[in-house]
Amino acid sequence: MSSLPDLVCPAGSLPALKAAVDNGADTVYLGFKNDTNARNFAGLNFDAKTMAEGIRYAHGKGREVLMAINTFPQAGRVDHWRHAVDNAVDLGVDAIILADVGLLDYARNKHPQQRLHLSVQGSATSYEAINFCQREFDIRRAVLPRVLTLAQVENVIRNTTVEIEVFGFGSLCVMNEGRCWLSSYACGESPNTVGACSPAKYVKWDKQPGAMETRLNGILIDRFADDEPAGYPTLCKGRFDVQGETYYALEEPTSLNVLEILPEIIRIGVRAIKIEGRQRSPAYVTQVTRTLRAALDSLRDGAGRYQVKPGWQAELAKVSEGSQATLGAYNRPWR
Repeated sequence: MSSLPDLVCPAGSLPALKAAVDNGADTVYLGFKNDTNARNFAGLNFDAKTMAEGIRYAHGKGREVLMAINTFPQAGRVDHWRHAVDNAVDLGVDAIILADVGLLDYARNKHPQQRLHLSVQGSATSYEAINFCQREFDIRRAVLPRVLTLAQVENVIRNTTVEIEVFGFGSLCVMNEGRCWLSSYACGESPNTVGACSPAKYVKWDKQPGAMETRLNGILIDRFADDEPAGYPTLCKGRFDVQGETYYALEEPTSLNVLEILPEIIRIGVRAIKIEGRQRSPAYVTQVTRTLRAALDSLRDGAGRYQVKPGWQAELAKVSEGSQATLGAYNRPWR
């Protein structure tokens, strides 16, 4: 068996960072408290003080820290993103996760010693795209979008020397990894420019007799009965009336869960497994990190006798969207 991949865990706050580190993360990823990162929600992310404290905590436990600067600079504000890159370098992060080629070029030329990763927001699904970014910007790792089968991931790995990181647990996205035309249409703001899908300022919960309606910029996204938990109004995961039938027309709430294919992921040479969820709670981070850590350690110690424990699946089911799990595109039967 190949060496174990790094377990890369989300840190949307200092408590979440500490939860990830304390429960077995090899690496945490985080972002500044502004629109340079794609999880720019109120109450999340790090200011200068908490960022420095979080990096000290992780490094003190021998773990790595990745900085996500993964939105796209806007006209007239490019320096805002460049300063974020400079600040990340000054803080001593182990790598910066970037999507924009202009920023990749800036980081490579201004900070040639800094390790760079290509963000999933860069939408590189082929080894040709990844090798281009290696040649031009010296990226060391690329995060693959969640649209490839496992065989396609293996083909990428065979044809590049760049480390490959894939998602192992968390929410899925039917768009091209954050370039959400639906959110842009509904709100006039793209997740890759303001750093949030369904920005909170457009969200409204409206209590009705016997139901809770959720709206995004006035658009009815879902209607929940009193005995249903009312989810955040994400347009792609709403229930809609389609020719007289009401259902999840675009995507059902479900979470990616790769526990059963972990041996294959390791066999093909994946270098890192990423947990989605910087917008989620420290409790979520604790449960998912602890479970994936146990599974990976079992693979390392099991001498080929790996089996998914029911307890692992039960723990992940508690924090899965819609209490459902999927292998997503990894197990797609068509090509």
